[in-house]
Amino acid sequence: MKGKEELERILARIDGKGYKSYKDIQGSYLFDTYTLHIDHVQGDPFAAPSRLRVRVDQRYARIPADFYNTPVRRVACADFLTRGFARAIEQVVGGRRGTGKSGLISIDHCGQEILERTAMVVTGEYVEARFVLGFPARGRTVLGKQARVMLFEELPAVVEASLFYKNIDGKSLRKHVEAKEDQDYLRSKLTEHNLVAFIANGSVLPRQSGISDRPLRGEGVVSFVSPPELAVEITLPNAGPVKGMGIPRGVTLIVGGGYHGKSTLLKALERGVYDHIPGDGREMVVTLDTAVKIRAEDGRRVEKVDISPFINNLPNNQDTVNFSTPNASGSTSQAANIMEALEVGAKVLLMDEDTSATNFMIRDVRMQRLVAKEKEPITPFIDKVRQLWLELGVSTVLVLGGSGDYFDVADTIIMMDSYRPRQVTEIAKGIALEFTTARHAEGGSRFGRIKERIPLPSGLEPIRGGKIKLQARGLHSIQYGSWDIDLSGVEQLVDSSQTRAIGEIIHYAARNYLNGRTTLRQALEQVERDIEKEGLDVISPFYGQHPGDFARSRPLEVAAAINRLRGLSVR
Repeated sequence: MKGKEELERILARIDGKGYKSYKDIQGSYLFDTYTLHIDHVQGDPFAAPSRLRVRVDQRYARIPADFYNTPVRRVACADFLTRGFARAIEQVVGGRRGTGKSGLISIDHCGQEILERTAMVVTGEYVEARFVLGFPARGRTVLGKQARVMLFEELPAVVEASLFYKNIDGKSLRKHVEAKEDQDYLRSKLTEHNLVAFIANGSVLPRQSGISDRPLRGEGVVSFVSPPELAVEITLPNAGPVKGMGIPRGVTLIVGGGYHGKSTLLKALERGVYDHIPGDGREMVVTLDTAVKIRAEDGRRVEKVDISPFINNLPNNQDTVNFSTPNASGSTSQAANIMEALEVGAKVLLMDEDTSATNFMIRDVRMQRLVAKEKEPITPFIDKVRQLWLELGVSTVLVLGGSGDYFDVADTIIMMDSYRPRQVTEIAKGIALEFTTARHAEGGSRFGRIKERIPLPSGLEPIRGGKIKLQARGLHSIQYGSWDIDLSGVEQLVDSSQTRAIGEIIHYAARNYLNGRTTLRQALEQVERDIEKEGLDVISPFYGQHPGDFARSRPLEVAAAINRLRGLSVR
């Protein structure tokens, strides 16, 4: 390994030369208290920035082992250090120097959720930060002196401030770690308490705006308080007893007037599959990690999905047992979304009538009288939701504001009244008895089967123009070879680093497991085992070097992306 003095000499030698001279500094260099790995150097100041790693031996970092001695604590500790590294960059780095990405130092951005990321690694031997850096240039000329400032003055200050325990707020780190541990424990206890979700008293559910995921602040904010009938108390390993509202398994309706907090509660439940940072307001809102938000998604492609539990007898004798279309309607897309989620293990469906196809959700008695069942291919969800629960053990949480017919099939009904929940099951059931609808159930005696599909290798290689082309474009789009995967309808993705990881996971699964004999669920389970064993690094094309911008998602979101790949072919 080279000493840092060699790096200084190279920077002095290439100062003023063409930008490609920066390739000479690629390698590893020993600094006083850490090792700097320059894994990849960009070929142009306007190209993607260079990939670097800093590895600090625990002899110097001295992060106490009890902050990372379990998988849950390790993820929380790494998340905290990543955020600290990002703050230190803001405080130390002077900004861009030169053209393009010159002068940039950046690490993967963290949001309100605590996610497993590849940006930071914490072990008993070392702490490693993975980040990107834009080597400075004027035009395409190396600015060696400015590069030296970045690598020998700014970067050491960032490392010193964020990766050495003596300079870290230990109390905040402990709070961060214990908060995630408590949330993970709370989620693990839901099934034991016969719940699908839990919302602690005092939680702040609303967000600042539609483009900000931070909690709403101010005098008008209403903190969450459980109705007495649904109150639950669970003792956590760190915070002790916590009280709040438990949402039971089965069929739950969330009702109420417009702007009273129905969709806000559902959104919190959607995000409850993730753990949140302290102070988020939703750090004690947890949902079973098999919960999936379902919506209508006009225009999406569907590939050989058995939607026959919901849709049959389509015109022109179109097959609904192996239903395929390049341009699904609202009802067929919602049916496919449900069946695809069930195929890979979903046990809770989260739905909002505002984003659902009306004809998929309900067919009232008047419409039944006008349009005979033999002329209507759709079996509405109202006639299948109890079968899902009683036969398959799949619960549903449904936001409703317009259809009281669902009172007949619900187990629990919660009304949001000025952002406060009330348990109104008995009242609603009484109304249902008083105002009977006389509609006929159309669901048949059984729900129907869940058919598992086998993806074929053809169409799964991300090749375009003879080269691998695989790139995430923000949160909701992946370029995968010649195809663009549209994830705008996959509402539980929260971070673009998850989207990047999903693209690589699809490619990894295609190379290793999607061989034309393995079902989609089996392949994703094997990928999960690999990640558990080797870490999220295992999916990276830079394995062993710098996979610093991935965040873990659930197999449910990976499956959703595969199902939206227009090159997908299944048996």
